[in-house]
Amino acid sequence: MVERIFHGSRRYWQWLAFLLVIIAAGMAAYLYQFQKGLTVTGMGRDVSWGLYIGQFTFFVGVAASAVMVVLPYYLHNVKEFGRITIFGEFLAIAAVIMCMLFIVVDLGRPDRLLNMILMATPHSIMFWDMVVLFGYLLLNLLIGWNMLEAEYNSVQPARWVKNLVYVSIPWAVSIHTVTAFLIAGLPGRSYWLTSIMAARFLASAFASGPALLLLLIMVMQRFTGFKVEEGAMRKLSVIITYAMTISMFFIILEFFTPFYSQVPEHMHSLLYLFFGLEGYHKMVPVMGIFVILALLALVLLLNPKTRNDQRFLALACGAVFCAMMLEKGLGLIVGGFIPNAFEKITEYGPTGPEILITAGVWAIGALVLTLLYKMAVAVKVESGSDH
Repeated sequence: MVERIFHGSRRYWQWLAFLLVIIAAGMAAYLYQFQKGLTVTGMGRDVSWGLYIGQFTFFVGVAASAVMVVLPYYLHNVKEFGRITIFGEFLAIAAVIMCMLFIVVDLGRPDRLLNMILMATPHSIMFWDMVVLFGYLLLNLLIGWNMLEAEYNSVQPARWVKNLVYVSIPWAVSIHTVTAFLIAGLPGRSYWLTSIMAARFLASAFASGPALLLLLIMVMQRFTGFKVEEGAMRKLSVIITYAMTISMFFIILEFFTPFYSQVPEHMHSLLYLFFGLEGYHKMVPVMGIFVILALLALVLLLNPKTRNDQRFLALACGAVFCAMMLEKGLGLIVGGFIPNAFEKITEYGPTGPEILITAGVWAIGALVLTLLYKMAVAVKVESGSDH
């Protein structure tokens, strides 16, 4: 199967070359950061988590969202998802790899990762986050590879592989729940101190991940011989609609409690993010774009006519993905640090090296995903199987 990745069109090789250039630029920026330290980033004493951790948080959700095609197919026998479950699992692999890389670049010194292994502390949420991420990566590698190999050889997958599929379903929920606990368990950060943080994370994940998967399916259908049933795309679009609606509802709930109860610390973070606070408003344009994209997505998704039109559906999925990335991949993390415990505002903005390194990690994820999808599409087109 692996030999399939070495055969492709001119466009395929141009895409790989483009990704390698971005990866090289990101690596150069990372070497510069490694030499100079994290002072080259926009982070500091008051805002110690920024774009890296925001992207980590967001892509954990993308990885967890694979369950939204695996669960209906294996537990509820939704046959329409038969051709796309492997793509959800491969998307999870690429997303988890990106998550791990974002942690590495955020540490400054990658050797510090060994501290979690050599000096393991089971009472630490960070330790369990490492365990569930590595476990989820291993699960999807084993499941995805064995399922594709079985299809390649025109045989049924081994029973133990299907058993792993059932294990992966609650495991997918666990990786994002544990990530939510990482920030929701910090009492000094009022904006994060909410019991629905894990629910917010899962709702946004089940919107943004399937939205990205649906966009990728559309791209594959356009540039390859791979085809997906219209019914599968419609069912997936309905899942995105419900998840996006619930996600927006949860965000609205975050406004009610602090403003109705007049909780200053929680109010100040929301005011800073969406309206500006004491003359500081660097994040307002970002959150303004989030609101516009979220409303656009909901308008297009809630209307069956536009949701069932692939042109509008592609626009809606792009809006969902970008909106959630802005809110969860940047705003949520930065907002938790502003203002600080002494009511002082120190604004944060990603620097050039941060953006380049982030682009490099994105390119690595895209490269892994491209190679996995190239292999999977080739097998499915040749086999003509729906399983």
